Amino acid sequence: MSDARKEEYFVQQLLDERLAGLDWSVVQQSLDDNGYAKLPSLLTKTECLKLIETYEDEAHFRSTIDMARYRFGQGQYKYYNAPLPHLLQQLRESLYSPLAQTANRWLEQLGDPPVYPEKLAKFLEKCHREGQSRSTPLILKYETGGFNCLHQDLYGAVYFPFQVVFSLNQREEAYTGGEFMLVEQRPRAQSRGIVLTLEQGEGIIFPTHHRPVRGARGFYRTTLRHGVSTVTSGTRYSLGIIFHDAK
Repeated sequence: MSDARKEEYFVQQLLDERLAGLDWSVVQQSLDDNGYAKLPSLLTKTECLKLIETYEDEAHFRSTIDMARYRFGQGQYKYYNAPLPHLLQQLRESLYSPLAQTANRWLEQLGDPPVYPEKLAKFLEKCHREGQSRSTPLILKYETGGFNCLHQDLYGAVYFPFQVVFSLNQREEAYTGGEFMLVEQRPRAQSRGIVLTLEQGEGIIFPTHHRPVRGARGFYRTTLRHGVSTVTSGTRYSLGIIFHDAK
C-alpha cells in the first residue's frame, strides 16, 4: 500500500470514529422538535482546507453555476463529479442510513408507507431508474456581498427529505455575515424564520422539502426553504450533501 493510500485509509478511520460518536437519538429529537439538527465538528480544519482546495481543480466537477445568472443570489457553486472524493462519499453514505430511518418514520406520521432503503446505493438505484443520474454534492463559494436566495434542492421526482451542509472555513476569521437561514411556511399562519451560525467543520441537517408537525388533529406538513444571508466581508466556503441525484 502506498504512503498516500495509507494516509487516506487512516483519515477514513478517524472520520468513521467521529461519525460513530454521534448521538442519533439527540439528532432525531432535534429534527422532530426544531426541524433541523446541528452536528458537531465532524470535519477537521485540515479536511476542510483540502475540500476548499478542490474548488480550483475543475477535474473534480461536472458543472459550475453562477448564481447571479439564474437569479439564485450572488455567488458560485460547483457540483462534484462521480465518483466523489473519498471523504465526501464517506460522509454521504454514513449520514444517509440513520437519516433514512427518520425519513421513513416521518412518512408514517403523515400516513404514508416507508419508501427509503437502508443503504444509499439502493436509494440511488431508484434515482437512476427515474433518469436522475447526475451527482449532486456540491461546494459553494460566496465573496463579500454574496448571498443565496431561499430555495429547495429538488432535482426530479425522486428526492431524499434531508440534506446536510458543512461550514468549511471559520466565521469571524475568514468571513463575516453569511448566516444559514431556514424558513418554515406553516399552514394558515405566518412563516417562521431561523438563523443559524456554524463553526468550521460543523454541519446542519435540515429538510429538503417539508416536515411533519404535530397539531391538534395529528400531524400536518409544513414547507421549508433555505438560503444564506449576505456575506459582509471575506470569502465563505461550504459543502452541501444532497442524497438524491439529479436529471
